Amino acid sequence: MTDRSSSARRPVLTAAALAEPTATLTGYTIGVTSDRRRDELAGLLESRGARVVIAPALRIVPIADDAELRAATRACLDNPPDIVLVNTGIGMRGWLEAAEGWGLAEPLHEVLSHAYLIARGPKARAAVRTAGLQEQWTPDGESYEEVVEHLTTRGIAGLTVAMQLHGESQPEYTEALEAAGARVIEVPVYRWAPPTDPAPLHRLVDLIVGKLVDAVTFTSAAAVQALLRAAGPATDPLLDALRHDVLAAAVGPVTAAPLRRLHIPVSTPHRARLSALVRTLVDELPKRAVSLQVNGHSLTLRGHAAVVDGELRPLAPGPMAVLRALATPPGRVLSRAALLQALPRNADEHAVEMAVARLRAGLAIPGLVQTVVKRGYRIPIP
Repeated sequence: MTDRSSSARRPVLTAAALAEPTATLTGYTIGVTSDRRRDELAGLLESRGARVVIAPALRIVPIADDAELRAATRACLDNPPDIVLVNTGIGMRGWLEAAEGWGLAEPLHEVLSHAYLIARGPKARAAVRTAGLQEQWTPDGESYEEVVEHLTTRGIAGLTVAMQLHGESQPEYTEALEAAGARVIEVPVYRWAPPTDPAPLHRLVDLIVGKLVDAVTFTSAAAVQALLRAAGPATDPLLDALRHDVLAAAVGPVTAAPLRRLHIPVSTPHRARLSALVRTLVDELPKRAVSLQVNGHSLTLRGHAAVVDGELRPLAPGPMAVLRALATPPGRVLSRAALLQALPRNADEHAVEMAVARLRAGLAIPGLVQTVVKRGYRIPIP
């Protein structure tokens, strides 16, 4: 896992600085599970002020020399498909490059030029056009369900459909097309493989379970499954955190599907773009923030910081965990033992006292955290 934030203590941000577009995500920590475009996504998030944790869930392994891809290509040449579904831009480019290496580029291009080409999204469409081809249809929502509905409505009985796979087989869609009478050729251009170093992903699981990240981004459905596999015995706490505390943000409906099947709320942009995904986070995260009025002061909780009277004050994980526990809901008294449950593992009641002291120092407003003698602590509310 790579935490791209500075290790130095971040200074207090004034209200004017916090109002700048470059600070819209300041105070939030966001996990990135993407591998291939992780730096691009991280850069977009950091340009809005976010602290970014990079933990690739998977890596793409090209299979240009794979016997399955060559056999699928030969099948398309021997029995030209009537319909070709291009799922991804990287897959389309990889297929054509592999064919060129085998000396089959021209015959494959000829076959594709006579097929009814479906580009599932804008990247696939761009790859099709870059290859000098023209798609005939693209689904508005970029989903497989739309593709299946379109083809079955159009009628595919007795036709051959070549489906460029999205990293792994999608048997439910293959079976749906076959049930409608089509012959399906699956074209595997690349495969998903575990990350070279699994430690960052396991660490991200811990951060999600501990509610130490505010959001996690996904750019593929396979990354969702990889995160769940990495969770192992912590799967239930991970799911609970994603359902209630940590925002899951997916680049599109296909990526979001496995999360929604697990009853996890997912935020997705209207267009499957990284920039749109970032704008979704800019819109959604502030809506989830807890805001209070305490002793004449305004207090808003962001991921690893508090906004006090318009100024952002970064806090360490312990003090922030105590503040979040006291603020949801405010006014109730929490004992040291109760606050201990909010702190990282292996903490003791002395750690609670230290966290409260550091919280008061970080907020720098007297009376925001009140001691209730022999009972604990609370945030007083009117």
